[in-house]
Amino acid sequence: MSDYTKYRILEMLPGAMVWSTFIFAIAVSFWKPLWVMVFIIVYDLYWLVRLLYLEIYLVMGYVRYRRAVRVDWQERVWRRQEANNLYHMILYPTYKEPYEVLHTSLEALSRSRYPYIKDRFIVVLAGEESDKDNFLSIAQKLQTKFGNLFYAFIITVHPQALPGELPGKGSNIAYAGKEVKQWVDRQGIAYENILVSSFDADTKVHELYFSYLTETYFNHPNRMRSSYQPLPLFNNNVWDAPAFARVVSYSTTFWMMSEQIRPERLFTFSSHSMPFQALVDVGFWQNDIVTEDSRICLQCFQHYDGDYEVTPMYIPVSMDVVLGKSIWETMKSQYVQQRRWAYGVENFPYMAWNFFPNKRMPLAKKLRYMWNQTEGVYSWATAPILILILGRLPLWLLNSAERQTALALNTPYILEILMRVSLIGIIVAAFLGSTLLPKRPQDVPARRIVYMILQWPLLIVSMIVFGAIPAADAQTRLMLGKYLGFDVTKKFRKRKEAM
Repeated sequence: MSDYTKYRILEMLPGAMVWSTFIFAIAVSFWKPLWVMVFIIVYDLYWLVRLLYLEIYLVMGYVRYRRAVRVDWQERVWRRQEANNLYHMILYPTYKEPYEVLHTSLEALSRSRYPYIKDRFIVVLAGEESDKDNFLSIAQKLQTKFGNLFYAFIITVHPQALPGELPGKGSNIAYAGKEVKQWVDRQGIAYENILVSSFDADTKVHELYFSYLTETYFNHPNRMRSSYQPLPLFNNNVWDAPAFARVVSYSTTFWMMSEQIRPERLFTFSSHSMPFQALVDVGFWQNDIVTEDSRICLQCFQHYDGDYEVTPMYIPVSMDVVLGKSIWETMKSQYVQQRRWAYGVENFPYMAWNFFPNKRMPLAKKLRYMWNQTEGVYSWATAPILILILGRLPLWLLNSAERQTALALNTPYILEILMRVSLIGIIVAAFLGSTLLPKRPQDVPARRIVYMILQWPLLIVSMIVFGAIPAADAQTRLMLGKYLGFDVTKKFRKRKEAM
């Protein structure tokens, strides 16, 4: 059997598990509906218990977030002498993002409460050759306005159609990273003195982000073998986005907030930071995949034989809620974004292929990372459909005799009770979500706050439409070899500046 065939089998496994589950659930519902009803009750109870302990982690993460943003991290950095030698490199890959989006991101960066912005911040704008004229026009305007605020302001243009590359964010920042490495070498800056923050074009940093990052980095016992993951908030345009898009985005925030309490489960996601030395060691981001943000920590994990981790940071970065020029465009973009995130399932064959032959990597770490990845994408695609849709199918297929059994008569009431208890999660989400909102713009009516609280029952629908379906879609495409390209989520702002 060729290596290609072996790897294809690994790619097929997650999707095969998802579809086997659906087919088996439907088949057994026709054959033994009472058995399926028992299974669904137990399965719902399992997810209810899991939801309750996830809520505990969520509240713990929220408390740590509130505590982190109240600390004067800048003052601590002032007292730390070794921070004088640390450079922060900030990469903004961009493709057709409007000027307003990048301007807002750089303006937030320039307001950072960090003692050495002028002497230690290296800003990199990474554009694409296919958008070269538009990108260079925007980049030059930004350089004119912000360039003198930082130690360096570097502009790179990623060439089209380089061999072996998949056009997208990963190939763009991989090229930019290698270009900047040459600049670093000319400057004579030691790699171990640089922390790299890979941000999306719409990422607005908290004013204390880099002070918090610096303090976290120097307090870490193995600082060169760790990525640093902040809390993603989607607040830039939250007051303009439709309710379903807000619910999906804040659900992502809550998921990350609960995951940060368990760092052994963390993968890097979207905007994150890491040592430049680690990037050089692994050859920068992989340039032929969609989900380079999570893959980079796995590259490091493999390169360092398991001696690598992701350290949670309870300080936020703010990004855009998906927003189009119409509801339909927003729905389409939201689906595509969720499918792209769910395409992180491509990490499963990578881990299976690379981790198991590596005898120097601890077995427990291999299994834990693979389990977290596999179970996560599997549950993402299957759990909402099993609970909310297929869980009702056996009730419709019972014959007249089976309908009179105690199990059949009581199952609807049991499921209803379980669903009511699960509303605790929606209540917690509504409360926490309302406290995370940015200041309301003057032109937004006060009643919108009420809508923000009442929007959360939409979570039940969004779990199917913008959760399970795009996740199953992503795994099915990988299973069939219909590989995804990188679809850039279009950025649309109703206001000139979304501050």
